[in-house]
Amino acid sequence: MTALENPEAIRHFQSLCDACQELTSRYHSPSELRLYADGYLHALRRSGQLDPRDQHRLEQVVDRWIMDPSSFIGPDGDVAVLYEPRSHRG
Repeated sequence: MTALENPEAIRHFQSLCDACQELTSRYHSPSELRLYADGYLHALRRSGQLDPRDQHRLEQVVDRWIMDPSSFIGPDGDVAVLYEPRSHRG
């Protein structure tokens, strides 16, 4: 089972989702979002705030979520320009 049940893990997931959506709205690439999420999860792991089982579940959910392009919306809700600033479109 990989569903989040721990309220603290759910709060961390929501915080990470909000931060990644904000980064997306500033045209950060999927690889940059992955780096951000990895750093967040690493810091959380080092802090020991979650028990190892909840930490592992959170990491699994984040892995699935961040790799799914439907998890994000583009700036102004336009999915067509999700990771590309308007000035760079051709």
